[in-house]
Amino acid sequence: MAWLTWSSNGAQVTRLVLGAKDDLLLEAITTATKTGIDCPFGWPIKFIDFITAHRTGHVTVPQDVPGLIWRHDLTHRVTDQAVEARTGRRPLSASADRIGHTTMRCAALLSTLAAQGHPVDRRGTGAAVEVYPAATLRLWNLPHQSYKRPTELNVLVDRLKRAAPWLDLAGHEALCRTSADATDAVICALAARAAALGLATTPPPEHSETAAAEGWIALPTTPLNDLIQTP
Repeated sequence: MAWLTWSSNGAQVTRLVLGAKDDLLLEAITTATKTGIDCPFGWPIKFIDFITAHRTGHVTVPQDVPGLIWRHDLTHRVTDQAVEARTGRRPLSASADRIGHTTMRCAALLSTLAAQGHPVDRRGTGAAVEVYPAATLRLWNLPHQSYKRPTELNVLVDRLKRAAPWLDLAGHEALCRTSADATDAVICALAARAAALGLATTPPPEHSETAAAEGWIALPTTPLNDLIQTP
């Protein structure tokens, strides 16, 4: 998890922690203006309906649609499909990939926040917003494919520093160059800043109700340098 402190002329990474426990995550979220979390905020509604039907009896299998096609709506949320259409990046499936374990942890964190009285909205208007580092990098014209490999990670950090000279990695640059998780955390914080400023995608009206259940990935809608302004 990365903490960014913003001023009128830039931002500084003031803290960066790998392997953050839930207590620290909750503390950070409740003291930040906005927190970006790289994890699905929910599961596809059609997947929930599917497993509910399976539990109580038998599912209804479409007879005129190939299985690979109708199962796509079970594995990928509306926001996942919107991100893929816009960026060419397909987010991992909360219902069919190992990120489902992380989604369970995230669900517990969001529930705890809500129980403590903090605003939680899976559409991103609350204390936390769902973000996707690889797609964010793609939209900011930064390396986004295979960037987690050691050599590519160094290239990404170099490109990020050139694209955002106002971003001070401070004493955390070495960690960002050796840990893709650390770099992802910084990108998440930058994406959270975009959402806090209203410079990120939100669900369109026709998908608002679905996003309230499934979650919505906030993608930046403006260049990286637009993040330097008074929120």
